[in-house]
Parts: sequence; C-alpha cells; structure tokens
Amino acid sequence: MAVAGGLLADAEAAFARYEAIRHRLPMARFAAQSQRLASLDAVADHVDGFLLDAFGVLNVGDTAIPGAVARMASLRARGKRLAVLTNAASYTRAQLLAKYHRLGFDFTADEVVASRDVAVSWLERIAPGATWAAIASGDDSFADIPARLLDAVADPGALKAADGLLFLSTARWTPPLQRRLVDALRDNPRPFVIANPDIVAPREDGLTLEPGLFANDLLDVVKTGAHWFGKPFPEAFAEGIARTGLAAGRLAMVGDTLHTDVLGGAAAGCRSVLVTDHGLFAGRDTAPFIAASGIIPDFIINSP
Repeated sequence: MAVAGGLLADAEAAFARYEAIRHRLPMARFAAQSQRLASLDAVADHVDGFLLDAFGVLNVGDTAIPGAVARMASLRARGKRLAVLTNAASYTRAQLLAKYHRLGFDFTADEVVASRDVAVSWLERIAPGATWAAIASGDDSFADIPARLLDAVADPGALKAADGLLFLSTARWTPPLQRRLVDALRDNPRPFVIANPDIVAPREDGLTLEPGLFANDLLDVVKTGAHWFGKPFPEAFAEGIARTGLAAGRLAMVGDTLHTDVLGGAAAGCRSVLVTDHGLFAGRDTAPFIAASGIIPDFIINSP
C-alpha cells in the first residue's frame, strides 16, 4: 500500500501502477504511430482546439512552464479554442482560475473544467439526499458543493456514518486513515466517488501521491460501488468538449500522462498530444512506456 502525504519520484512505479489498474480505465483505439512535432503551434495545423491538462502542460506545481503563457496567446491568435481539463479536485473552479491568472494565463471561468465540479454534479444522481464523508484538504469549506458533507479526516467516524464517500484530496491522508476507509467500506459497501483519478501529479520536488492511487489500492481488496470523475473518464471529457463548441475529432487533448490524458482523449474521440519534458516522464525516453502500454499519442512534443 502506498504511503500518503509523501513524494514518489519514480515514473516507472507510477506507470506500473497505471498498467495494473488498466482494467478500470476506459477502452480506446489509438494511432498506428506518433508524429513528433516542435510544439503546439505545429499541432494546431491539424486541429481547431485543445483540451489542456494543467500539471505538466501549463504548470508544475505553482510554477508556470516556460513559454506556456506565450503559447496559449499564440494559439488564441490563430483562433484556436482552448479549455483546461484538470483533475485538481482540491480546488474550486474560482481558486483554479485565480491560480492560472496568477501564473499569467488568461483563461475564463467557462474555459476551466475541474473534475471536482464534474463529480459534484453527479452526487445527487448517485445517492439522492445522501450525507457524504469528504476526504479533503484542511481549508476546504465545501461552499461550492450543494450536498451535506462531513469532514472524514477531522472526524474519522464519518467514514462509517455517511451514506457515501467523496475523495477529493490526499493533503491530510495517512496510512491509518486509509485502513479505516478500507474497513468502513468492507463492513458497509456504499457509493465511493473519486474526483481525482490521478495516481501521481508532478510538482517542483517530485511526484505527489493522488486520490486515484489510494482509491485503486482500496478497490483491489474491497468490492464497493466506485464512481470515477475526471480524466480519463467520459463525463469530464464530455464537459470539456462541450465547452469548446467543437466536435471531438477537431480537438486534441494535451497532457503529460498516457493513462489519463492520451487514453482518455482517444476514448472521447479526440486527437492526443503527449508532452514529455515537464510532467510524469520528464528526463525519460517515452518510447518504452508507449510500447509497453500500447497507448500511442497522435503527436509527441517536448514542451508546449
């Protein structure tokens, strides 16, 4: 079982875990081979718009990737539609928008699709009138969530008392809490909503462990009703595609991971772009990972 709250600076281990849970991911068909291009400006010759991962494409942690702000401006000048499609479920859309503006990007609220919002929009359909135990960061007020939520970290008893469980953040997650979560869902299976399917995320000092890692660890040993929202799952892509007003085939999903960005984009009918220099595969040759997984992006670029 993974250790929460730490850093996993090992892309090989993350890749292996993604492959091990491949049966839980959408099915997709991929290009026969990838085309290497210089940047997103070159990819723009092939599509009318982009769905953009944030971590590894626009920023690493709280730092903008060099040239990313200028690249977005260049794409806009060419009339390309843009939408950010992020699995950062710890933040409200307003907080995300403020972060992007602080980093120099000019995205509007309508151009930001967060897995948090997608998951929240499904809660009432999954369990009408439910009380949810939320695994979240300490400063999360839940003000944007129109449901009754209990803080599952501050009150571990909520894991047993709630009608359903909502996983938003690993900021305060610990091995003892993971064991309590496993026991709670083994003893009483209930809806389990994971609003961030990522296993890791790139930050300045390594790869952080994300909700998808711990959710998959749990599902390896407990049978319960799991509901995934965010890349690579279809609801997030449907929302992102709708925001652009374009057909899926006229869009390219741009990301740093094969199993969330490239696979999810292909499953949604989009083209795909793997960025190699700043995210999960930074400093590594991506060819062995592509060959081992069979997840083949349409385009490969070093940096946006």
